[in-house]
Amino acid sequence: MNTTNSTDSKKFADTTWTGMVPFEDTALAVTDTGGPGIPVVYLNGSYASKRHWRRVTTDLGPGYRHITFDERARGKSKLAADYSFEACMRDIDAVLEARGVDRPLLVGWSYGALLGVHWASRNPARALGVVGVDGPYPVGWTDEAGHEEIRTVFRRMKPMMPLVRPMGLAARFSAETHADLAIESHLLHAAVGPILDSLTVPVRYVVASGEAVGSRDDLQEQMRKALDPVLARNPNLKVSAKVSSNHGSILRKDSPAVAEAVREVAALERKGR
Repeated sequence: MNTTNSTDSKKFADTTWTGMVPFEDTALAVTDTGGPGIPVVYLNGSYASKRHWRRVTTDLGPGYRHITFDERARGKSKLAADYSFEACMRDIDAVLEARGVDRPLLVGWSYGALLGVHWASRNPARALGVVGVDGPYPVGWTDEAGHEEIRTVFRRMKPMMPLVRPMGLAARFSAETHADLAIESHLLHAAVGPILDSLTVPVRYVVASGEAVGSRDDLQEQMRKALDPVLARNPNLKVSAKVSSNHGSILRKDSPAVAEAVREVAALERKGR
């Protein structure tokens, strides 16, 4: 239950820092609420921005230190030469260093969840845990036919991209780059099984239901079922909740379930696991 009152909210706002973190050839728009609480770093969906986390941070309230940021060419962050997955991984480290955070709890939605588990795998002594919001799932399109379909989709979307950017459905780079990154994401998802098997930190999934806009043939539900063998192999991974919203609406409609998963992981840290 959210017990934040107006006094708590004012204190929450009074400690908040918002600004730009220069890094490599870009600058990242970052908001850090500060305070002594467990630092929670939020990792966005592929083309989303930090604003998508507002309901979750409100549900959790001022007992946590909330750090949100926009990836390169998303939200208010600047353009860059490199938009790859590894560039996004470097951005996480840049934000943590700039804000003086050593041991974060990572919360990622979709592509952000993939970033979160990779970061935790590479930094097991530093990650408090991961909350994966409808991801990552160990399945993806790896053949050229699937990749060509992705390229075709983004070619068709090109005229609409300026219109859908404000909704977090596109970034400020070319349709070709969108396709390249989507293909890279599919390859990384298909190969994430060993990463999930190796995780030694607590991971809690909040799993959506149904298909997102543009999906078909129960594809996303098949992706979610691919997680079952991984859960059986690694007891550090658990499903915190399966919610009624779909992939695209989960942060808007089921933010309380995401907040509860964060509390589960935070409680393990407070108890020393």
